[in-house]
Amino acid sequence: MQTWLRYGYLITAATIFANPTIPLAGSLDHLTDLTGKTQVTVTLKGRDNFTSEYRYDVSVRNLSPDTIAADSLVIVLDKITNLAGEDREGLTGESFLKRFDILDQDGHTEDGKPFFHIPTGTLPDLLPQTESLPAAIRIRNRDYVAVFTPLFKVLGQKRPPPDAKRMESPSTATPPAQESPPVGNRKTLDTLIQLLIKKGVLTEEEWRKASRP
Repeated sequence: MQTWLRYGYLITAATIFANPTIPLAGSLDHLTDLTGKTQVTVTLKGRDNFTSEYRYDVSVRNLSPDTIAADSLVIVLDKITNLAGEDREGLTGESFLKRFDILDQDGHTEDGKPFFHIPTGTLPDLLPQTESLPAAIRIRNRDYVAVFTPLFKVLGQKRPPPDAKRMESPSTATPPAQESPPVGNRKTLDTLIQLLIKKGVLTEEEWRKASRP
């Protein structure tokens, strides 16, 4: 009987591992542009005049009525502007972003812009009208321009609403209908039981008690 139970446990475990419930993280292509539904707060935390390095804390505030999955939030350094609000060199048309060294970024978008993951903290979601933890951003200016402004885009995923079935009370939920095993499986089970009885592993009385509804 113990051998049969161990066999059943192994089948159950194999089924569970063959059907994982935690999806793998997607790429940036699967994220939605949430820039218009969020507010980015950029706070200058320090400046190193010797290396012309600027350190910022950048956080995201959810202005939408939707819940955002905190672990999906990404900020992209979209452009850098000067005092006049321009993001490109007037004569050459070169993006000012190319004049800066962006340190410790988590990666680059397909068009070469650096991005950073927002820290998740202790909560799995960024609720409406709440603000995320800040991401630490380091920018080094090669041209030693005194004043510039980094501008960020926000990417992420809205948290889907809970499934209606999950909202049902356990006392009111309809239990799943019990289906009879297929004929082929039933014959195989009967054959196995008879073999166990013949070998003395299982008695007919034990089997009758175990198979009662």
